[in-house]
Amino acid sequence: MSKKPLNQNSKYVQKLINTIEPDFIFNDRPINRFKVIKNNENNKTEKLLELKKQINSIENCNLKNNSKNLIMGDGNINSPIMLIGEAPGLEEDNSGLSFQGDIGTLLNKMLLAINLKREKIYSTYSINFRPPKDRKPTSQEIKRYSIFLKEHISIIDPKIVILMGSTAMETVTGSNNKISNERGKWKEIILKNKTFPLLITFSPSYLIRFPENKKYSWEDLKIIRQKIQDLNIKI
Repeated sequence: MSKKPLNQNSKYVQKLINTIEPDFIFNDRPINRFKVIKNNENNKTEKLLELKKQINSIENCNLKNNSKNLIMGDGNINSPIMLIGEAPGLEEDNSGLSFQGDIGTLLNKMLLAINLKREKIYSTYSINFRPPKDRKPTSQEIKRYSIFLKEHISIIDPKIVILMGSTAMETVTGSNNKISNERGKWKEIILKNKTFPLLITFSPSYLIRFPENKKYSWEDLKIIRQKIQDLNIKI
């Protein structure tokens, strides 16, 4: 049987095939969409490691010099919710993990009240080292760590940011107003041309010392829950 002459398109295709290197292998397997997610996760991990190196390279810092561990963050780095506390305490400094002991227990209960599990969100601190004797960080220290925290937020790229405590509020927003006047209202911060909605509320350590304010914290949690529903966030 005689071969049919190639039309112009067929000649073009044949020419293209002939130019391909002989060890090139065509793969007709379906595209793995999970690979994109994995690459994004790897990229975040690399950026977080680099950020951790930068924080650990700080010089002349009393916080760093008096701490055992740098507390970076825990949980799901791809979570749409990022929770930021004030600073590590003794138990966190010893374990190298965030929100331990009674503080961690209370935080877990608060999150479960709005159907969130701590391992499903990402949590960190505004200050990565334990302040000596758990004192409040100075304004100078807050400004110094603010640069790192804002980069941290950009890397995680959450849809919601929860600031727990006055130190977290000041580190992110620059405000040193009374937290009772700022809590429970959605605000925004723009980082690298991207807007992040954030809500300020009391820290678990504050609520342990002043349990009468738990009723206000519950109001804030309900506001967060409504925002999760409005943004159709799935966790």
